[in-house]
Amino acid sequence: MFEKDDATVSTPLGSRNSLVDIPKTTVTKLMNNSTKAPEKDKLPTSEKVVEKGFEEDNWDSDPDNPRNWVTYKKWTAVGIVSFYTLFPPLASSMMAPGLPEVAQKYNITNPTILALTLSVFLISFSIGPLFFAPLSELYGRTLTLHVANLFTLGFSLGCAFAPSTGVFILFRLLSGFSGSAPFGIGGGSVSDVFAERDRAAGMALYSLGPLLGPALGPVAGGFIAQRLGIRWVFIVIALLCGVASLVGIPLLKETYAPIVRMRKAKKAGDLELATRLHPAHTSEGRQIGMIWTNVQRPIILLTHSFICFILSLYMAFIFGTLFLLFSTFPTIFSDDYGFQSGVGGLAYLGLGVGFVCATAFGAKVAALVYSRLSAKNGGIGKPEFRIPALIFGSFFIPVGLLWFGWSAKPNIHWIMPIIGSGIFGFGMMTCFLPIQLYLADSFNYAASAIATAATFRSLLGFAFPLFGSQMFEKLTVGGGCSLMAGLAIILGIPFPIWIYYNGEAMRARSTLTRK
Repeated sequence: MFEKDDATVSTPLGSRNSLVDIPKTTVTKLMNNSTKAPEKDKLPTSEKVVEKGFEEDNWDSDPDNPRNWVTYKKWTAVGIVSFYTLFPPLASSMMAPGLPEVAQKYNITNPTILALTLSVFLISFSIGPLFFAPLSELYGRTLTLHVANLFTLGFSLGCAFAPSTGVFILFRLLSGFSGSAPFGIGGGSVSDVFAERDRAAGMALYSLGPLLGPALGPVAGGFIAQRLGIRWVFIVIALLCGVASLVGIPLLKETYAPIVRMRKAKKAGDLELATRLHPAHTSEGRQIGMIWTNVQRPIILLTHSFICFILSLYMAFIFGTLFLLFSTFPTIFSDDYGFQSGVGGLAYLGLGVGFVCATAFGAKVAALVYSRLSAKNGGIGKPEFRIPALIFGSFFIPVGLLWFGWSAKPNIHWIMPIIGSGIFGFGMMTCFLPIQLYLADSFNYAASAIATAATFRSLLGFAFPLFGSQMFEKLTVGGGCSLMAGLAIILGIPFPIWIYYNGEAMRARSTLTRK
């Protein structure tokens, strides 16, 4: 608007009686040439603009900025996103105890087809975040979450009333795709409302759903399938999705800053400013190309950033190992310990207890370590300050695997392998939290970075159980868990230490990371 000089004076602007700083030299020019209209687009961004009733103030202090929301509003947003995130992984494993009834209902005799009815969910579940994360950056987190949850509700009812095996598998595939939306979006929502030093607790709550769901699913699914039938497993999932929508649609507000600012400008009637704030959204001709560009972003992150790749690989390895353990639970607790299907589901509670303990403990430790290291660095935080918490958690992974594998024997009390699974669950959650925080802190597109890790881990979650039975048959449960523990040590300890000392230099050389 004006060429700014070193000295300024305050003067009224228009009929609104608001004050802005106008340089003295500019005032002189206006007095000499009052008919000359100022050039609007030369206004320094630090000054206040009043255009068509819309005030674009400094975004860092704007009350509409999600990071400036009051505390209860922030936690409401994170809580609802976590609520959305709980049900898809619940659906992924809830039908597991009812697989014999699925085989009977659809006359499935091929074990591979029967396994596919369960695991096909994870195939589409691994692909979905690649689409939903960039869509949330184009159309907003909230809208994408709401629509995807409603589709999950419908597809779950489709599973409940599917007339044939093919239709059932199709609806499982579709429900996995729509159910993956919170995984691709949730981490970005947390980073939208919390600054780096306050993000640990929010990310811990968000991370609990993806891990607690697979642990609680078989517990609930076993009793539901045993007493009400397999159809009610999917009806219950649909009902839970309905409850989430009833709570989320009226209460969850948009958290993605470009969308919030664009809508604010549109509401004020300034379409030009809205276009500048989010050009892809407001220009229909550019949306398809932008969607394609954004869909490629998670793949680019995975293939062009070694840090993103190695952290995503470690997270995927842990997640795949979790589903590998799931594949051994029915054999161990039903065949070796004589648990019935309903009671056998209670064996998964060890993992759930580990997850909950890590959520309470890991968030505090992660925040404390980050704060202390930031204080020593002159109050400036770095993503690498998340790594010590990851190194701490990585020690519990091999310990839990070894404990579980070598105590899962008929002559040893059943509580021992459950304790081992709890130790593994504690380590898993303690590792997941700093990895997601590091990705959110490091990369320009937090949702896409976390979606990258979610895609990778879902693929291994699908693949690991496919070879689990053969591995445990040849190596025994103890030998197989020892092999996985060794791999966990190789991936989980040297690489995080290397990232702690070299991550900053690696990030500085990449155009994908925050500057």
